[in-house]
Amino acid sequence: MGRPRPADEPAAAPRSLTPDRSPDAAPGHDRHADKHTHAHADKHKHADTDMGRHRHRHAASWREARALAVRSGRAAAVRASRLPLDQALGHVLAGPLVALTDLPSFDTSAMDGWVVSGPGPWNIREATGAGEKKRAGAGSTRDLGILAGRSAPATLADGDAVRIATGARIPVDANAVIRSEHAHVDEARGLLHAKHGVLPGQDIRPRGQECRAGDQLMPAGALVTPAVLGLGAAAGYDTLVVVPRPRVDVLVLGDELLTGGLPHDGLIRDALGPMVGPWLRTLGAEASAPQRLGDDAAALRRALTTSDADLVITTGGTAAGPVDHVHPVLAEIGAELLVDGVAVRPGHPMLLARLRRADSVAGSSERRGEARGKGPYLVGLPGNPLAAVSGLLTLAEPLLRGLAGREPEAPYRAVVRDEVHGHPHDTRLVPVIHRAGGAAERPGSGYSGCADGSGYGDGSGGTGSGAERVVPLHYDGPAMLRGIAAADGLAVVPPGGVRSGTEVEILGLPWASAMPWTEGCFT
Repeated sequence: MGRPRPADEPAAAPRSLTPDRSPDAAPGHDRHADKHTHAHADKHKHADTDMGRHRHRHAASWREARALAVRSGRAAAVRASRLPLDQALGHVLAGPLVALTDLPSFDTSAMDGWVVSGPGPWNIREATGAGEKKRAGAGSTRDLGILAGRSAPATLADGDAVRIATGARIPVDANAVIRSEHAHVDEARGLLHAKHGVLPGQDIRPRGQECRAGDQLMPAGALVTPAVLGLGAAAGYDTLVVVPRPRVDVLVLGDELLTGGLPHDGLIRDALGPMVGPWLRTLGAEASAPQRLGDDAAALRRALTTSDADLVITTGGTAAGPVDHVHPVLAEIGAELLVDGVAVRPGHPMLLARLRRADSVAGSSERRGEARGKGPYLVGLPGNPLAAVSGLLTLAEPLLRGLAGREPEAPYRAVVRDEVHGHPHDTRLVPVIHRAGGAAERPGSGYSGCADGSGYGDGSGGTGSGAERVVPLHYDGPAMLRGIAAADGLAVVPPGGVRSGTEVEILGLPWASAMPWTEGCFT
């Protein structure tokens, strides 16, 4: 095996493409990494020289490419907009969420029961002016006491008790609430007795218990979850100032792609068009419907120079075949190439570029606070499906987090159950599933649809005890999606591979927490 390349190998400096770049001194590209290059390899090799086409040079290490995507996202101008609460879900706070009031804003009862003043037993009083009379039967009424959302009596005299509801305001001079089940009412004498000892302040939520006005409740950059919406409403907000979702244009390239039916006559189904947009939406982006451009360089140029998105994603066309137009078009429009190939398998010919803003759309970019002439970022994904997933996780995901104002996802590590073969020089991204140690060796659990396509089995996979491990999945070729469809993460395998029991970095998938663990024919 070749000597491993250091994981922190520096990337080439960003540069602008020019149409007449020399293609010499470039390493060969992965024949599995683009949909066009698995056939006629020799023909493409000569075509690259004859046509002066770009070939990948100085591929960045996987870690450096991902770090550069993080820095690029952070460097973009952060915008802010104010949205009503019912529209803010999934956005990121543009600034800290600061309490506009004390929470609670007055002393409230934590339980249904009786609010008392002084030592017991207590004289039962009606909540004059604070409660209501509810007709319990013909000619009879019952005092409901102090209700939530109603004014409380000005004071509660020492030795008195009044019925109170959860959330109701505590009268002045009251010192405790006795839960209904802990109280005994002597109706004949009009007295209330406590079944247990009463402590000062019991079952009373004092004003400001949760926060005081001006306290920071959530930091800038926090994701607006349903709980954050509730907290904001409780703290007095009708709207939230958030970072708008990054807008993404998706351009699907390739004349050989079908949008329906079965493959035929050399044509194949487009797997990336249905996959990339929803994947981007799980990352918090607003993805447009895919634009299917075929292998049309002029159409690609028009789409890139007129896009008003924050990010453009292309699928296919990033290698060096005769109809791979991404590099020539980027050169023609003067794009700045930030990452030109990554030492990772699958996905070697992925790229990251910054486009120039055309005059016709420059005004909108300036309104968003961007420097004049700075256009959207572009992530070029290889055409093979799993290679495209590699590009999404390596470049698009960290870039989008920065554009959305979110912090990079914290990496985590796990032990691999099985040996994982590596590439001699490049990082590998391998689909894996998490397994609890006690369940990993149990046959028949999890996915059972190997031969008969019967789907998930008894659902018992991953429920055993023991140390958690990750299990490499089969069907991890660059053109395959069967492995990643069953995965809940990708293992970052260094050059040379790893032995069983080795700890590796895991890239989580955005939907992994909602998936059952799977097993069976994938492992």
